Amino acid sequence: MIGRIPVLDVRPLVDCGRRPAKAVAGETFEVSATVFREGHDAVAANVVLCDPHGRPGPWTPMRELAPGTDRWGADVTPESEGRWTYTVEAWSDPVSTWRAAARIKIPAGIDTALVLDEGAELYARAAEGVPKKDGREAVLAAVDALRDTQRPAASRLAAALAADVDEALGRHPLRELVTASRPLPLTVERRRALYGSWYELFPRSEGAREEPAAPPKPARKPRATKTAKTAAATRKKSPAVTADIAGPATRMVSGTFRTAAERLPAVAAMGFDVVYLPPIHPIGTAHRKGPDNSLTPGPDDPGVPWAIGSAEGGHDAVHPGLGTLDDFDHFVSTARTLRMEIALDFALQCSPDHPWVTEHPEWFHHRPDGTIAYAENPPKKYQDIYPIAFDKDLSGIVAETVRVLRFWMEHGVRIFRVDNPHTKPVVFWEKVIADVNRTDPDVIFLAEAFTRPAMMRTLASVGFQQSYTYFTWRNTKQELTEYVTELSGESSSYMRPNFFVNTPDILPGYLQEGGRPAFETRAVLAATLSPSWGVYAGFELCENTPVHPGSEEYQNSEKYQLRPRDWESAEREGRSLAPLITSLNRIRRRHPALQQLRDVHFHSVDNEALIVYSKRSGPDTVLVVVNLDPHHTQEATVSLDMPRLGLDRHESVPVRDELTGDTYHWGRTFYVRLEPGVTPAHIAVLRPSPPTGGSPTT
Repeated sequence: MIGRIPVLDVRPLVDCGRRPAKAVAGETFEVSATVFREGHDAVAANVVLCDPHGRPGPWTPMRELAPGTDRWGADVTPESEGRWTYTVEAWSDPVSTWRAAARIKIPAGIDTALVLDEGAELYARAAEGVPKKDGREAVLAAVDALRDTQRPAASRLAAALAADVDEALGRHPLRELVTASRPLPLTVERRRALYGSWYELFPRSEGAREEPAAPPKPARKPRATKTAKTAAATRKKSPAVTADIAGPATRMVSGTFRTAAERLPAVAAMGFDVVYLPPIHPIGTAHRKGPDNSLTPGPDDPGVPWAIGSAEGGHDAVHPGLGTLDDFDHFVSTARTLRMEIALDFALQCSPDHPWVTEHPEWFHHRPDGTIAYAENPPKKYQDIYPIAFDKDLSGIVAETVRVLRFWMEHGVRIFRVDNPHTKPVVFWEKVIADVNRTDPDVIFLAEAFTRPAMMRTLASVGFQQSYTYFTWRNTKQELTEYVTELSGESSSYMRPNFFVNTPDILPGYLQEGGRPAFETRAVLAATLSPSWGVYAGFELCENTPVHPGSEEYQNSEKYQLRPRDWESAEREGRSLAPLITSLNRIRRRHPALQQLRDVHFHSVDNEALIVYSKRSGPDTVLVVVNLDPHHTQEATVSLDMPRLGLDRHESVPVRDELTGDTYHWGRTFYVRLEPGVTPAHIAVLRPSPPTGGSPTT
């Protein structure tokens, strides 16, 4: 039902208001609504935020976003975590209505005395709502002036329009016919839900080493049959067979949580906030995969961490090769000391050896021949993984999932990266996340869902605090502009992107073909376009060899084998991107503009190989220019949208490039030249000129 003053289409609005919009503590976002009324009388509107205790805060005046559109908006900032509400109040503004008429009638001499008497009556009513210490005397002085028939009419009107009167009535307006929208829910979460730098590593590779292989057990001497004699003769003729029987001279031994903890100081030094671990649980042996996804593993091949479960335990156990729970606790504690959090992969699937397979056969899909169907994503096959079938015991699977998550929460994990959530029922995740966040609202869930937009958005709306995105495959200026504009628009009220530049599953073609300059470009884009970004270990070494042409799989993929890296040599020889990554994370921490999603604007540039965008947060403005061509030097003229930067059209300001330390003086148009491998981008901070007579800020 429409109220006395129509208040329509309040935004943000998630699922018609049935689900909450999202923000983080201290994040500013816009609330907007369509507000109008009959006739020509003035209307106004404001936003009221109510905190988790139901206490309304000071209301925020709204402004008409574009003249004649009836669309009003205001920026609001919830300061603490919890479940808030927001309401739009619209009202008739009799003082503004009178002022508009008085400005026309009094100079024209139309009903002058009557208009001034009406104004005095209105201002007297308005003064009753203005606190004595907040401008009441100024409003009462205007009442006296309006009633002073000894003064010229123009002087009486001017007194009513004085600046101090404007300020007092702006803070305490006379409101009539107040009409409120229904309260809409708002979940305010901790800042890590929006902002952070992620680093993914496999603990088993950190500290992995070669050691002498155990000598093979002597074979029992066979009877001297004709077949055995023939085989013996063959062995004498075949050195390869002899070597096979002798076994390898060395074998690779897994790293542990303790050795992986030794890598954490270097990760922290690059400025990362979150260390993400693939599954750390026992790995099944049935149908175990070998190197590069082969079906013929050797006896020492470690298997795929996502093939979870063996006789040694399931989702609530650690792989014996990594150590014990005490060792895991040490890893978490070390990260915390370095001001980093641990994100743990939660993959709701099993190896054929998982205890659930025998304890809960109803949780799996059995085919007509009695076998359990393994996971497939044609043409990919995952013979070592059984997916979960939810519909026979949804409540039981929810309970067990929550139990497992809480187990790891008790061991210091407050972030979970959820593997393939789009292959599970949405209602399942809604129940699980609601159960966890009901008691532990600080726990964050990241959806690894590279799938259709409707599913990704729905997963975000039912509770996932972050989501992977299509950023990995957006490379051109048009693709990036359209996609980031979409993410920073209406969906930003419930879906937060995390721009991973690579993953163990995804080696993008852009990185394969562009070499080191491509890695630099993608790092700059991810770190400056999204408040959350991430890299998978090896990115800083520019690892870009696919298993075969046209594939996004890595050759010698770490998913299937141990892969120790010589970090120190790479840095010593200048092959590592660690210095650039460190600079990017330092710049992000220094500038609030890069820690938010909603205010990003793309500017014009006369070269499709270059992209230019700005981000603002209060007085902090960052302007980024990136060369998208990893092979060639590109140059262009940039044309800035000066009002979006808070600048006058013809203004010129000094800027400082945070990557190089160089300073420039940029106006509405300027020339840039970016050379791959030398200067991949400008990350420029605008420093407006100080007022005349002032001194530059440092």
